[in-house]
Amino acid sequence: MPQLAPEAPSSAATADQRHFRFRDHYEVGREKIGEFARAVQNSHRAHRYDDDAAELGWDRVVAPPTFGSVIGLNITRILLDTALSRYDLSQILQTDQVFDIHRPIMAGDRLRSQAVIESVRRVRGNDFITVKAIFLDESDTVVLSGDTSLVARLGAADPEIARLVEGIVMPRHSIADEPNVLTAVGPEEIARIPDLAESRSGTPVHTEPTFEDLTAGYRLPDSTMRLTRGDLVNYAGVSGDPNPIHFSDRAAELAGLPTVVAHGLLTMGLGAQYLTAWLGDPTAIESYSVRLAGFVPVDARSPAHIEFTGRIKALDPERRTATILLNATSGGKKLFGRAMAQVRLS
Repeated sequence: MPQLAPEAPSSAATADQRHFRFRDHYEVGREKIGEFARAVQNSHRAHRYDDDAAELGWDRVVAPPTFGSVIGLNITRILLDTALSRYDLSQILQTDQVFDIHRPIMAGDRLRSQAVIESVRRVRGNDFITVKAIFLDESDTVVLSGDTSLVARLGAADPEIARLVEGIVMPRHSIADEPNVLTAVGPEEIARIPDLAESRSGTPVHTEPTFEDLTAGYRLPDSTMRLTRGDLVNYAGVSGDPNPIHFSDRAAELAGLPTVVAHGLLTMGLGAQYLTAWLGDPTAIESYSVRLAGFVPVDARSPAHIEFTGRIKALDPERRTATILLNATSGGKKLFGRAMAQVRLS
């Protein structure tokens, strides 16, 4: 089991309080899927219409590949209110995100959540926290598992930032005192996460490029997407991310940023659209991971532009999958330190 660093804060989860299940479930609505798809510019019709999802082999509207971030953000908040209560959300920076999609999330799903705090490491005065989240459907089948890496700055929050947040952000209800919102369990009570090959065996894909069309080194067509301040405000509301650096110039200035910046997971969501536009089938994306290395500044008077490129790193003829390396830049600056997707092909 991963160990806490010797100088890790005493309020962090202890060795026997690393495995949790959540009291409530998340009921996936088709309207929420549509709102999220619009917010991350995922335009495939299977995110909106049952008959288009049926053409891909699914009987209900399917969620975009990064939809799990909506549920994951709530998991992070609950952990910060309880097991990781030393840290403040305003001092948390997300650095890495991995989604392993065992089957697409669909409208009508009632998803239960489990979480494991896999490690807390102290490095140069910051704590690096890794959390694994697991979403299960009503039959206890793993639908999605995800790993999130966070950097927590230690020490008291800047009082000016605290005053600013109090003045512009909707007050957040703390769930720390609610009964049984989070239950510590033994590791044996956490669901076994199957291999993607096991989960995906026999599931349909309808991609436009076929496995036979591709070779290692193949370059995907380049694509450019744009973001406005309105896109950022919309994503903040749909995703539930209240960080004011994404809509307040003053907050961005206090954080040392040149201007308001886009959410890292919004940029990741745009990358999912880049993949889907090429594949023709959003459900063909099995795994998608990004290490965030830069930010997209979004001026109040003109949109920002993000350029996406990709190439095939490897092909697996047994499973008919491709490993794709992605690159994203804005204003000539790199946004992803490392981004990779595994996709199944027709």
